[in-house]
Amino acid sequence: MYIVPTYQIAVIFTIITMLCWGSWANTQKLASKNWRFELFYWDYVIGIVILSLLFAFTLGSNGEAGRSFLMDVQQADSSNLLKALLGGVIFNLANILLVAAIAIAGMSVAFPVGIGIALILGVVVNYLGAPQGDPALLFGGVFLVGVAIVLDAMAYKNHSDGSKKVTSKGILLSIIAGILMSLFYRFVADSMAGDFVNPETGKLTPYTAVVFFSIGILISNFLFNTILMKKPIEGAPVSYKDYFSGNLKTHSTGILGGIIWCVGMSLSIIAAGKAGYAISYGLGQGATLVGALWGVFIWKEFKNPTKKTTGLLSLMFLFFLLGLGLIIKAGEA
Repeated sequence: MYIVPTYQIAVIFTIITMLCWGSWANTQKLASKNWRFELFYWDYVIGIVILSLLFAFTLGSNGEAGRSFLMDVQQADSSNLLKALLGGVIFNLANILLVAAIAIAGMSVAFPVGIGIALILGVVVNYLGAPQGDPALLFGGVFLVGVAIVLDAMAYKNHSDGSKKVTSKGILLSIIAGILMSLFYRFVADSMAGDFVNPETGKLTPYTAVVFFSIGILISNFLFNTILMKKPIEGAPVSYKDYFSGNLKTHSTGILGGIIWCVGMSLSIIAAGKAGYAISYGLGQGATLVGALWGVFIWKEFKNPTKKTTGLLSLMFLFFLLGLGLIIKAGEA
């Protein structure tokens, strides 16, 4: 299987992860305007599964080091397969709850609370699980990225008309989503071998772990997303008949979104062999700010901004870049 040879390449992979995780949501904007998120999400999940299998039978099955995908599945302990699968279930629930929190409380509340908790707690959990890198630089960088997320939310709030009413329900959903989002990566990491070149018996290689992670997302989606379809946060209920009424372009757009996200997840897990799980996860969660870049420069979500909004956005990008620099430096120390 393919294994990242150097820390520098691992950093490149984690930056690609950040770009993928911050960009997949654009495909939802590109889908039909009448295509509901609940329907889009099915195609997104299918795209994740497709990409995980594609990587498993290509990058994960060629090369002299490690184990090939099918060989890895045959020798894996069921407990480790279950951990990877459970990671997918937790991620899926967190993702859906975050969408619900955004619908109820708005991005200016859901993102700093949900993603802020996911970033900080997730790095702590993954660092404690597998300490790697300079902790002072790592957590200093995470703090700066966290500040950038808060500044992004302040800019969004300052630019909006303030019509979205903040409720305790929205805040609670944001907190739960953030906690769950901080945990899913650790379950996947715990299922994997410590040495990718000579993986321990019973443990998983990165490619196998991502496949079972994606299966966990798919299986749980029959429960979580079906509930969301019948009891939507906003709008009327939708049915599976509505899903099958979509055209090829609409379905393909959603599948592309899942493929983009899973490229990021796969590269993050592969890079963790050299960068460490805390650094891989921390850099990946900078995706929130990548999404902000799309919003500012491509989707023009901040048309005619005030001086205050412009200032907040400028500070956001500055803290973001400084934070990323410290996180990258932490792995070199």
